[in-house]
Amino acid sequence: MTKPINIQQASYFSDTPFGHLMQKRIHKVLLICSGYDAFMLDEDGRIDEQIFNEYVSLNLRYPPQFIHVETSEEALEVLKYDQIDLVITMLSIGGMDPFSMAKKVKESYESIPIVVLTPFSREVSVRMSREDTSAIDYVFCWLGNADIMLAIIKLIEDEMNVEHDVEEVGVQTILLVEDSVRFYSSYLPLIYRIILKQAKKFMDEGLNEHQKMMRMRGRPKILLARTYEEAVELYEKYEDNLLGIISDVSYNKDGIKDTEAGIKLARHVKERNKYMPFLLQSSNRSLERVAKELRVGFLYKHSSSLLRRLKHFINKYLAFGDFVFVDPKTGLEVGRVSNLKELQEKLFQIPDESLFYHFQRDHVSKWLNARALFAVAEVIKYLKVEDFGDLDATKRFLFDTIANFRFSKARGVIAKFYRDKFDEYLTFTRIGDGTIGGKARGLAFLNLLIKKYNEFHSLDNVIVTIPRTVVLSTDVFEEFMEVNELYPLALSEASDEEILQAFVKSRLPERIHGDLYKLISISKGPIAVRSSSVLEDSHYQPFAGIYSTYMVANSDVENIVLDQLCDAIKCVYASAFYNSSKRYMEATMNVIDEERMGIVLQEVVGQRHGDVFYPTISGVGRSVNFYPIEPEKAEHGTVNVAMGLGKHIVEGSASLRFSPKYPQKILQLSSTDMAVRETQKSFFALDMKSSSFSPSVNDSVNIVKLDLKAAEAHGTLRWLGSVYDYNNHMIRDGLTAKGLRLVTFANVLKYDAFPLAPIIEKVLEIGQKEMNQPVEVEFAVDLQVPTGQLPVFYLLQIRPIVDSKESIAEKLEEIKPDETIIHSRSALGNGVIDDIQDIIYIKSDNFNPANNTKLVPIIEKLNAPFHADNKPYVLIGPGRWGSQDPWLGVPVKWTQISGARLIVETGLENYRVDPSQGTHFFQNLTSLRVGYFTVTPSIGDGFIDTEYLDALPAVYEDEYIRHVRLDKVCCVKIDGQKGIGVVMPPTETKVIEPDESSDFNLH
Repeated sequence: MTKPINIQQASYFSDTPFGHLMQKRIHKVLLICSGYDAFMLDEDGRIDEQIFNEYVSLNLRYPPQFIHVETSEEALEVLKYDQIDLVITMLSIGGMDPFSMAKKVKESYESIPIVVLTPFSREVSVRMSREDTSAIDYVFCWLGNADIMLAIIKLIEDEMNVEHDVEEVGVQTILLVEDSVRFYSSYLPLIYRIILKQAKKFMDEGLNEHQKMMRMRGRPKILLARTYEEAVELYEKYEDNLLGIISDVSYNKDGIKDTEAGIKLARHVKERNKYMPFLLQSSNRSLERVAKELRVGFLYKHSSSLLRRLKHFINKYLAFGDFVFVDPKTGLEVGRVSNLKELQEKLFQIPDESLFYHFQRDHVSKWLNARALFAVAEVIKYLKVEDFGDLDATKRFLFDTIANFRFSKARGVIAKFYRDKFDEYLTFTRIGDGTIGGKARGLAFLNLLIKKYNEFHSLDNVIVTIPRTVVLSTDVFEEFMEVNELYPLALSEASDEEILQAFVKSRLPERIHGDLYKLISISKGPIAVRSSSVLEDSHYQPFAGIYSTYMVANSDVENIVLDQLCDAIKCVYASAFYNSSKRYMEATMNVIDEERMGIVLQEVVGQRHGDVFYPTISGVGRSVNFYPIEPEKAEHGTVNVAMGLGKHIVEGSASLRFSPKYPQKILQLSSTDMAVRETQKSFFALDMKSSSFSPSVNDSVNIVKLDLKAAEAHGTLRWLGSVYDYNNHMIRDGLTAKGLRLVTFANVLKYDAFPLAPIIEKVLEIGQKEMNQPVEVEFAVDLQVPTGQLPVFYLLQIRPIVDSKESIAEKLEEIKPDETIIHSRSALGNGVIDDIQDIIYIKSDNFNPANNTKLVPIIEKLNAPFHADNKPYVLIGPGRWGSQDPWLGVPVKWTQISGARLIVETGLENYRVDPSQGTHFFQNLTSLRVGYFTVTPSIGDGFIDTEYLDALPAVYEDEYIRHVRLDKVCCVKIDGQKGIGVVMPPTETKVIEPDESSDFNLH
């Protein structure tokens, strides 16, 4: 039986902080023994190497360093100068005896544990019984192998860390009650070996090498008690985190040997928790009957199979190894799982009575805890069948809980791609061991932010995520380039077509083919193949959009899809060496052969409609708005959205622009005429016919352009559409009326059918806070999800806004107005324009608004050569440029001033009007990124150096207008966040700052 995943039904799981565990470690061990004993410990005396090998074989880190001395005097000298964490001494040492030495050490170094290690014999036992061992922490028998050293170190580390680790995350414990040095010296190495091997198994729950190593810290701790009182104290302290107890029968109780101490402990434990696993072991075989009455396990200490049977008990009853579901009546196995994924998959196949039996006895949560899956174990531990209508409801809840845990665990992690055990809940995985490139880093960072901020999980009926992503790291690119010997051609001046053909004919590394095949088999929709170069989207090198992005339709014929996917990857690799890329490299002072390419393979967002595929909404958000219209502010940000693939926005076609703070205030919809003229008329979609893709320099080879009729037929337009009513010259929201269809996003932005504005506002706010600078975010939204599923907001990319033309390093507020030609404190736009030499301005001394209409043909004539030569100029004049009312300003159309890169609207002493914001004219300013200043010097608002301009020789002049040309280019600087703009007078030379390289291309 299968069940659809609904990760919203169970709570969101936070990370287990494995990094906080096992904080106290044994780093240095002082070993005091004779040369002969050292030789005995290891045949060539190198105990460090043996312990190191033992650690490596068990995937453990931090093997301790051993310092070997032969006498107690040498030992005391070392303790003075070295940070020793543990002292291990043999019985026969030079100088004073080990017991006296131990007392002396404890006097000065109370916290250092001291262990006596001795070969086992009757004489030794007799000697030990006569000595004062009060300063000795433990005595162990040396039985001939290094396991005992590992057990000693781990036992003491567990003792140092248990209290913190249990409280911090709920690490589990195993209690061993044994006073016989001989037996605990045998048991502990065995138990540790089982536990550490088990820990190696549950490491697989980690998603990359670092996570796997961290998970080892969550293994169960061993607690050793040597008296009844110690045992009771430890049991009661760690009862809720105890996997089970292994106890001798005869040991001290109330200071004297009690031959039934273990039986009394078993009774005490079973009264409190009848399901606690308990194993009695004794030299007295007759006690097996008592153990049965108590319903506890029993081991005969002198059995030849003692250790094998102990191993069986630990694996079966202390939740190690596979979880075996049994039929409670027959005891026969009815199911077996080895990891969390298998438990989820087989949940509905396990018979109800077996599941009920194991739930009632807390077996499942105990097994999960033993595997360091604490968060999900805690939910299951307190899960009661009676809390649900029936066991089936319990199973459904459990299924969703595990699904949610696996989904949460994968968030914010760059997991390794394991094709044989790929987890469908993983959102971000990598193939290869190189770097992942800028775009992939941005995606991984977004994945982390989604995990980190609860705001993304608390949204009602919306999922915020990134699409499933697999990254090919740069080592795959390097191997592809070197094995196929592509660098000579790639770095030559060959044409783009020649480079592409050579790349497509080459073979990708064989090792990744199986991984790509697995990706195709698990991906439900098309796959986007995007560049993720080392230089791309890095903090000060905005390579965005330089390289190609291809999309591959994912059909049922997997071999065709695999071939196309491989070709698309090669096409992206080739695009790094196209002529446009090489020229861009030169312009940004980068070296082409430093570039290394990662590849982002990402499921395309959207739904299929016949032979095409596209998302409901694509968009780009910026956390800073350089053209805010009151009441908007620069820091509120701005968003451009369109229906269909994001190519529509990238190409600069008509998209809808709004501030996420004021989503209903949209300039393009401020008048009916503008709405008809300035809104989206078509959209892009992916052609799903497999024949539509072929390797090409043009990455849009299988992208089709469709009109709004197609979107209406697909049902997409119902979310975003309105109708222009010809008869009444008005816009009607929705699609019920007859008339021209328009993309207005009315249902989303006006009627909150989807919380687009609040989500993107939060994303931009968090993104800017985390990157500590303005950011640009790409996103897509899928609203047409199958019935029963929630709409999804997908984050596709985040990058810092570092466009060099938009970077303002200096503080413009510190520039004095009299140092400038023009100074405005009401400036829109952002960045530096450093190629302007011409200024056209309306003379103010004899200005009369009655003449405004006469100025239009003159300005049009002056503008024409600038437009034809693509040469910028500054346009200055009183009133509102482009006004329909000539009394408010010069009534030019945009085409008549299209060459202007900076427009300045001035107010005169008796002629002041509101600036142009809010008109169709302003739409052109924003879309073409033209600078815009408002200046009214008569009231102290801004400054224009009219004397300087009037003194310049005129290229053209009449009674109304002057055109002047500066002897050198001037520099326009606009800080859009602060609203300050300046036009600086020409300077003789550009000053090179001390940190600027002498070989930079300077303007």
